[in-house]
Amino acid sequence: MTDLNKRSMLKLATLSALAAAVLVGCGKSEPPAPVAAPAAAPAPKPEPLKIAFAYVGPVGDGGWTFAHDNGRKAVEKEFGDKVATSFVEKVPESADAERVIRDMVGQGNKLIFGTTFGYMEPMLKVAADNKAVKFEHATGYKTGENMRTYDSRTYEGAYMAGVIAGKMTKTNTLGVVASIPIPEVVRNINSFTMGAQSVNPKVKTKVVWVNEWFNPPKETEAATSLINGGADVLMQNTDSSAVLQTAEKMGKRAFGWDSDMTAYGPKAHLGSAIINWAPYYIKATRDALEGKWATGQTWWGVKEGAIDMVSVAADVPEDAKKKLDEVKAGLKDGSFSIWKGPLISNAGKEMLAKDTVADDKFLGGINFYVKGVEGKVPGGDKK
Repeated sequence: MTDLNKRSMLKLATLSALAAAVLVGCGKSEPPAPVAAPAAAPAPKPEPLKIAFAYVGPVGDGGWTFAHDNGRKAVEKEFGDKVATSFVEKVPESADAERVIRDMVGQGNKLIFGTTFGYMEPMLKVAADNKAVKFEHATGYKTGENMRTYDSRTYEGAYMAGVIAGKMTKTNTLGVVASIPIPEVVRNINSFTMGAQSVNPKVKTKVVWVNEWFNPPKETEAATSLINGGADVLMQNTDSSAVLQTAEKMGKRAFGWDSDMTAYGPKAHLGSAIINWAPYYIKATRDALEGKWATGQTWWGVKEGAIDMVSVAADVPEDAKKKLDEVKAGLKDGSFSIWKGPLISNAGKEMLAKDTVADDKFLGGINFYVKGVEGKVPGGDKK
């Protein structure tokens, strides 16, 4: 065999061995694993509903604004990261209100609450220019397609305070420090007096107007004047704790208003007529989140859990507490009406006939004092 043939045979043998090795290796190999498809990216989290609150006073006023801010906090607790709330405090009832509310719109807020009567016209103007934003106005009476109103029946709390006051007064003279002469405030003065008269027909009520919602020095001065004029139990329709504190210093009795004010004058405190804004604020927010928001007017009271009399003093007589419980129960189930005739003004005019129950339109336009309240409503009924 020639060398050439030998080399050819060796080359063939080598190639055959390599081919066999490849075949054996291929026989043992696993099929390649399938390539996993990339995981789908999680859906982006929806942006929170931005909600803004405009407050007329400071959040630390212990009364009106403090109560609204508690409602805002309740919204945060209820909805968590579905909402993002903010507030601006001490917004005057003036052109500044429109500026602040427009700025809230500019910051991307889609639900805006204005928490005082004087914001009504500014909010209407801003609402008309921003149809994609929902506006809520407290205590007003004008609405728009994207602006609605809400209120609490504070007169129910005033009436309950009157029941206690009528039993506790020794001079039969009550005093009210009043803010601004609008129907809401006049209604509360009258209801306080009517509650007191329901247990003590001898009661009369003196009123001093301060023409502001929050001005502690003026409130203090007014309370002092009332006490010097013979009033020994005071109520207020102002936003600070100054009236209760003045009563404490002068050895008289008084009520908390809008929030529980016990701590500001524990010896003077007879009870607090509080507002719980949380139920309404939670409802309004849910309406907006679920696309169910619609314009309209809401007025809630004891029945809806928005009004209550709390922290009643230990020395209030049991018969007064029993009467208070009866009033609460009647307001809750609708069996009791505060504004029911016969009702006579302090000028001797019949305002409601016997057994006639006032409707909300009547209540919303009250501009007279009932019998037992001294003086005249500023700019009110001249008849």
